[in-house]
Amino acid sequence: MSNDAATATPAVEGNRHDWQDRLDRQEAPAHGLGASLPPADTRAKTEGTFPYAADLWAEGLLWAAVLRSPHAHARIVSIDTTAAADMPGVRAVVTHADVPGNAAHGRRIADRPVFAAELVRHHGEPIAAVAADHPDTARLAAAAIAVEYEILEPVTDPEKAFAADPLHPDGNLIRHIPLRYGDPDVAGEVIVEGLYRIGRQDPAPIGAEAGLAVPRPDGGVEIYTASTDPHTDRDLAAACFGLEPDRVKIVVTGVPGATGDREDPGFQLPLGLLALKTGCPVKLAATREESFLGHAHRHPTLLRYRHHADAEGRLVKVEAQILLDAGAYADASSESLAAAVAFACGPYVVPHAFIEGWAVRTNNPPSGHVRGEGAMQVCAAYEGQMDKLAARLGIDPAELRLRNVLATGDLLPTGQTVTCPAPVAELLRSVRDFPLPVLPKDSPEDGWLLPGGPEGAGEPGAIRRGVGYAVGMVHMLGAEGADEVSTATVKVQNGVATVICAAVETGQGFSTLARQIVQETLGIEEVHVASVDTDQPPAGPATHGRHTWVSGGAVERAAKMVRTQLLQPLAHKFGMSTELLQIADGKITSYDGVLSTTVTEAMAGKELWATAQCRPHPTEPLDESGQGDAFVGLAFCAIRAVVDVDIELGSVRVVEMAVAQDVGRVLNPRQLATRIEAGVTQGVGTALTENLRTMRGIVRHPDLTGYALPTSLDAPDIRIVNLVEERDVVAPFGAKAASAVPVVTSPAAVASAVRAATGRPVNRLPIRPQAAVAVPNS
Repeated sequence: MSNDAATATPAVEGNRHDWQDRLDRQEAPAHGLGASLPPADTRAKTEGTFPYAADLWAEGLLWAAVLRSPHAHARIVSIDTTAAADMPGVRAVVTHADVPGNAAHGRRIADRPVFAAELVRHHGEPIAAVAADHPDTARLAAAAIAVEYEILEPVTDPEKAFAADPLHPDGNLIRHIPLRYGDPDVAGEVIVEGLYRIGRQDPAPIGAEAGLAVPRPDGGVEIYTASTDPHTDRDLAAACFGLEPDRVKIVVTGVPGATGDREDPGFQLPLGLLALKTGCPVKLAATREESFLGHAHRHPTLLRYRHHADAEGRLVKVEAQILLDAGAYADASSESLAAAVAFACGPYVVPHAFIEGWAVRTNNPPSGHVRGEGAMQVCAAYEGQMDKLAARLGIDPAELRLRNVLATGDLLPTGQTVTCPAPVAELLRSVRDFPLPVLPKDSPEDGWLLPGGPEGAGEPGAIRRGVGYAVGMVHMLGAEGADEVSTATVKVQNGVATVICAAVETGQGFSTLARQIVQETLGIEEVHVASVDTDQPPAGPATHGRHTWVSGGAVERAAKMVRTQLLQPLAHKFGMSTELLQIADGKITSYDGVLSTTVTEAMAGKELWATAQCRPHPTEPLDESGQGDAFVGLAFCAIRAVVDVDIELGSVRVVEMAVAQDVGRVLNPRQLATRIEAGVTQGVGTALTENLRTMRGIVRHPDLTGYALPTSLDAPDIRIVNLVEERDVVAPFGAKAASAVPVVTSPAAVASAVRAATGRPVNRLPIRPQAAVAVPNS
């Protein structure tokens, strides 16, 4: 795909073709990079034959059920499993006393018990698990376990966690980052302040957690589950089971979507313990309620901001306090806080910044990695501040942002230089200049145009249209010294290539990308990607776009090594170097046309293979002043939201989201567009409906009725108006992460548009109806 074809110029009136329209009209290669190659598993998924963990079966299968705490904070006085163990059909009951290895686990900090022993620290924490010959028997047996609790007062307000008694031996403070950048005494001519609250979003995967554990003859165990980081999960499980890692194997089944850590180990570890104790395969399929209670959520966040600017609207200083509610355990809170503090000023040039960030433990549900963690919360706050500043100065909101945007070569408040492409100004101009959607008509047949739909109570005369802007940024790969490495093997035999890499396909498209890379490099059309298990070398977690960069880079290097093996005999025969040979459309040709053969002919009777690694340049932790080169790369996005608001009822309809994104290079146009559209839709849910509500730490309505996900009827018209292809020279293929940054940016854009429509500050996400009711005379 050429840069000209994929990079949109600002649309003009009468020519509303956006990037997707041009994509439909242009010619694209049939395979290789730049092709819209469909996923290999499309047919199996549409026909219902794709193997998810919930579909697995084994001879002699037992069923598991987990007993979870009904309290947010309590002391365990006693646990009596007698009644459960004596029930017909029950084969085993396990509690904390049956954990032979490490009693606590955690992907970053091992502070979360497999089963609560003395204290319950959050609603839904596992207490015990049961294996029985029928799922109903397992559930009844779990309910029959008698637990005596001494109920304790929960700490649910993160601001009170600082002074509260320690909820954990490690204390209530997980991390504090004081960022200091510039002169603290500098002040601007104009100052605006704001207090912002971000609610608790749930990943709400389309399929609830499930798994199957099978004991091995050597005393080990194999766990079949939808893990997104199988090697880390294997190591955690082995430590819990008291086994060497090579006696535990994680086999990755089909992943029914993932926007964070897909499988909490708290689901896998009881399975393995039960399988080892019974000597039988054990299966666990979580209910939707268990899924909501068990896995990690987005950090609820409290943010206080003060922006200083000069009379022209140029930022002088940003002061902020950011408080992340980690829930009961640390999980990814340290990394989330680092992102929040580092990106607290947004993709804007800020000469002076003073940010205080904290992550604290409470008795609320656990928080962890959810797409765009840390960056999404601060984006909603700093963009709210930019709207306030524009209103105070009487400057157009888009123009105010353009006066401050970041560019390549500028410094982040962490002192890190932005070395990657940062076309923020171009992105913002693209969405600003894109034509606005037409206004709705005030007629009954256009009832769907009203917020709430045709059966809603709204009146056309109460509808106000608002236009808002937001610019967001995320980091790619791990941060603060994380060792990012992936290994891949490419094998070619009988004209068919196979890719072996432990990078999990979570819906981000890695399996498709791996096929495209091999097609591009070797000219072989038939490419298979092997299923993932921990017998393969590690590839790391499926987060922050790392598999496109790190695992894709490893596949490319391995494929190029195979290419050299293929071309060297031919080059030697004709007395030339391999650099003078090229592979295209399944043919090998020399620069002078003397050599011309097919890849199939050159491969006849040969079996070639190579293994390679990819490891990006190292990063460093933020120091005691929040300074350091903590990030490998950055990606940016600008969104213009158009909303219709019923100013009497407070209902909101998102009419259109115009998106411009910094993608580095388009590797699969259709797949990229789908990822962006999905990210924007997820962000709309964050902005308007998604909030996992709790009362004194107890999750209310942990189901898909009480937790309102956006449906297809809620999805707005998403217009991808510009994909900027400025390749990041340090990234394989020059591509950037695609799906997280629209999730980060879209909630802030929707909130900005609601402010424009109503005149209200809109300082809380999701936006409640009372916050969208217009002030009098607005």
